[in-house]
Amino acid sequence: MDPSSTNSNSNSVNGFYSFLTRGIDDLERLFLNTNFMSIQFLQRALSLLRSFHTQLTLLVQKLHLPVGDKWLDEYMDESSKLWEACHVIKSGISGIETYYSAALNITSSLDSHRYITPQLSRQVIRAISGCRREAVGLEEENRALMETRIQPLSLRFEERVSIESKLNGFNGFRGVLYAMRNVSSLLLMILLYGLVYCWGESSDFALGGYEGCLFLGSAFMMSTARLQQRVAAEIGHMGGAQGMLLHEFRRSKVAVEELRGELERRGSQGVEWESEVAIRERVENLRACFGVLRSGADNIVAQLDDFFDEIVEGRKRLLDFCSHR
Repeated sequence: MDPSSTNSNSNSVNGFYSFLTRGIDDLERLFLNTNFMSIQFLQRALSLLRSFHTQLTLLVQKLHLPVGDKWLDEYMDESSKLWEACHVIKSGISGIETYYSAALNITSSLDSHRYITPQLSRQVIRAISGCRREAVGLEEENRALMETRIQPLSLRFEERVSIESKLNGFNGFRGVLYAMRNVSSLLLMILLYGLVYCWGESSDFALGGYEGCLFLGSAFMMSTARLQQRVAAEIGHMGGAQGMLLHEFRRSKVAVEELRGELERRGSQGVEWESEVAIRERVENLRACFGVLRSGADNIVAQLDDFFDEIVEGRKRLLDFCSHR
């Protein structure tokens, strides 16, 4: 290969690492300025994953890769794993709809009454119990998804790869795949823990071996490790909490319990809806929490559907690229 082509490949690969670094740094800044596992943070993580994948497919067309070589098989394997993990995320977050419907039963029970009788209060508490059961059922189903479909994917960071020549294979593309595999694992586990289920352990975020391959770009490695450590530390601070870590989901459960507590404090007392400020505030807070939760879940699902199209298009583009060279 002539020197100019080698320099071009090197510039393209280094540019890709710089792109990864900027994206991870931006996500870390958002992490520090939003609630842990907020919809906003997770939407950005998913958007970043999509943009990384798009840039990866564009990079292939800039490099002088051998047609039909193993690099294509490795890319196809990684994109298949990405496809499967994202379908699990979609299944997990789509379950929010049933939970949201159960919350509507709570608010609709109160909307049509001006006076909260003891009988109505018991009816609302039953609706609250139904909503709580839906939350438990959602998390149980999501836990099963993680066990049956995610664990076999082994979304973990790879061990140290100390042979630089190995990662420089395919004109540097193997190193790019290694970097993408690690950063994708981090972003996918963040999304899975936030939108599907977390076992309350940070072991899946254990990093190792970055010092052995700094030639990939120490800035990228340091940025990725720093974000990983922040997420792991926050999970640890939650004291082993298990379930869906999505902030808006956890907040909705708190809102349900606050309304239940307010109704139970009233006991057998009947109250005027208009004059009962505390209960009205609890109901409005519950309605707002579930509205934000549903809107965020719908946005995530729409993003995932677009991502599936992008994965299919990316695979097709690379197959066509190889067949027409």
